[in-house]
Amino acid sequence: MRSSFIALAVSILLTGDILLDRGVRRVIDQHGADHLFSASVDSVFSQSQVVVGNLECPATHVKEPVFKRFIFRAEPEWLPTLRRHGFTHLNLANNHSIDQGRRGLMDTWRNITEAGMVPIGAGRNMDEAARPVLLTTKPRKVWLVASLRLALENYAYLPDQPCVSQEPMDSLLADVRRLRQADRTAVIIVSMHWGGEHTLQPVPRQRMEAHRLIDAGADVLVCHHTHTLQTIEQYKGRYIYYSVGNFIFDQQKPLNSRACMVKLDVTPNDLKVETIEVEIGGCVPRVVQSSGAFSPSVTNGTIGQSFFAYFQK
Repeated sequence: MRSSFIALAVSILLTGDILLDRGVRRVIDQHGADHLFSASVDSVFSQSQVVVGNLECPATHVKEPVFKRFIFRAEPEWLPTLRRHGFTHLNLANNHSIDQGRRGLMDTWRNITEAGMVPIGAGRNMDEAARPVLLTTKPRKVWLVASLRLALENYAYLPDQPCVSQEPMDSLLADVRRLRQADRTAVIIVSMHWGGEHTLQPVPRQRMEAHRLIDAGADVLVCHHTHTLQTIEQYKGRYIYYSVGNFIFDQQKPLNSRACMVKLDVTPNDLKVETIEVEIGGCVPRVVQSSGAFSPSVTNGTIGQSFFAYFQK
């Protein structure tokens, strides 16, 4: 029975922000990079054929920091640990991938590839950076479209130079429509880096853009940047995760320590979406059992009020 499931289905897991600097760097220096993976997370990873994370820092020996408040850099030697624990794809369409300049961005791209993973949302130019990535072809095609929806601090928008995916919304919508028109059976995931940091709900513009992407043909949106678990909305039968929160991160407030992973089970005729709750302690994410105080249930298009009450205590 299990071998039949594997032949006819694929599990895709998406996580939130991964920071391998600052407080996380201190944990790695003290305990090693393997310490960042709990047994509960490893167990979930082992059940998924594709695991996508948002790498919130360049992983490079290039040290050409951009002039901004928060500047990160990870050691590329840590990347194989991510691959060994199950990551297959790393999203670079965020506001920290270019912290060490364009040269650092492309070196990160190469380092991810050499570590056996696929970089997403970055490239030698905007066309390459914004190109949808085919995650799998069996049992049907699954595409991931990644985009940074924020302005980069002190960095010029130069679409002919190495950059992260930052194409206009109209172009993003056109990409989704093109994928849907080319294959009515494909699964289309959109991952956007957007929203207000440390907030619990999206602004009206985000909801409008999310709905437009669903209308264009997206099956699910799994987004990040706010460092919090935001609204989970169901629109026309499709799920919108406005922010799944952190994953491997050093922020310690309860607001920043609660997050989720999103698991997609794809069969030839069905798509099952599962929310897996995570709690982060000492920079290490752990899967937690749902409780009445935190369960991210979808109610009338938004996350249950019990979630917001939890953080207001």
